[in-house]
Amino acid sequence: MSKISFFDQVNHYFDRASAYTKFPKGLLEQIKGCNTVCHFTFPLQKDDGTIETIHAWRAEHSHHKLPTKGGIRYSMEVNEDEVKALAALMTYKCAVVDVPFGGAKGGIRIDRRNYSESELERITRRFTFELVKKNFIGPDIDVPAPDYGTGEKEMGWIVDSFKAVAPSLNSEGCVTGKPIELGGIRGRTEATGRGIFFGVREACDQADDMKRLGLSKGLDGKKVIVQGFGNVGYHSAKFIMEGGGVIIAIAEYDGAIYNKNGIDIVALDKHRKETGSILGFAGASKLPSTKEALEMECDILIPAALENQIHKDNAHKIKARIIAEGANGPTTMEAHDIIKDRGALIIPDNYLNAGGVTVSYFECIPPTNYILFLKFWG
Repeated sequence: MSKISFFDQVNHYFDRASAYTKFPKGLLEQIKGCNTVCHFTFPLQKDDGTIETIHAWRAEHSHHKLPTKGGIRYSMEVNEDEVKALAALMTYKCAVVDVPFGGAKGGIRIDRRNYSESELERITRRFTFELVKKNFIGPDIDVPAPDYGTGEKEMGWIVDSFKAVAPSLNSEGCVTGKPIELGGIRGRTEATGRGIFFGVREACDQADDMKRLGLSKGLDGKKVIVQGFGNVGYHSAKFIMEGGGVIIAIAEYDGAIYNKNGIDIVALDKHRKETGSILGFAGASKLPSTKEALEMECDILIPAALENQIHKDNAHKIKARIIAEGANGPTTMEAHDIIKDRGALIIPDNYLNAGGVTVSYFECIPPTNYILFLKFWG
């Protein structure tokens, strides 16, 4: 697998695209750079009384528009390079869908499965306090949102903590993706997955593109594999299933399952909530590995987990004719070239998974404008 850093990969893509523009080199270098990044360390007293040092980061890539915007993830993969890369992707994503935010991203290096709910709450509240101290959060400054390993519960803790230490008339605006009762917006939880469905559906409706790929026009009947069954993976799979696609495999961190006739995504989600895993689901058989799921024959592969899942060492084994990038940066630059050279279609992440930040914009604007969101989102 390539050793090049994630942030360098993002900048490599930027350099490729900027070569088609006439902007001065100095301006392009300014756009590429990450404006500010902060590494936080703070103690956590665990439930058993032991002390653990927590590492967290927040990066603000571009202040060309304010507030900056981007999720907070809980993952053992979190580091400075990752948050800088993800913040840069947020800048470009917001530009693609024309929402008035600069790009930001944050994360805490933890595996949430190793912490109790009370420990997670203490971690989240302390991180919020640290963000306030460094002026890295606020409705007009920097607005986090859910990401890998976080959800509306964590956003609720952040709002409550922010209001306690930096109260204002719009304290609830310090995050998006928060619970409805704290000023959230209906549809935000499923927004990223729904946007992926819309993007995949529109791509499949392009008859000339589908003909070139040897596929029929339309989503109906196309065989789909989804990597990741978190919020994004679940909702994209659910909406694609409802739209006529056939979900033949789901891959997660602890294994993968398969059914050539299709997996009932709603039933699988119920099973996962009851058992804590997608494994053991009666409607599908277990695959030997997550790796095998990625490399199976299918029409559409949706990597909806973490970055760098498709790389130079496995790209030549990917058989999907459409790669729909549900995650941020799931395909490395070497893999991208390998897949394109064999004639497959890649639907890029900065377009395809922008549904979340688009709906977050409507969460940020005054409630009187929510009607615009309803008309836009249907």
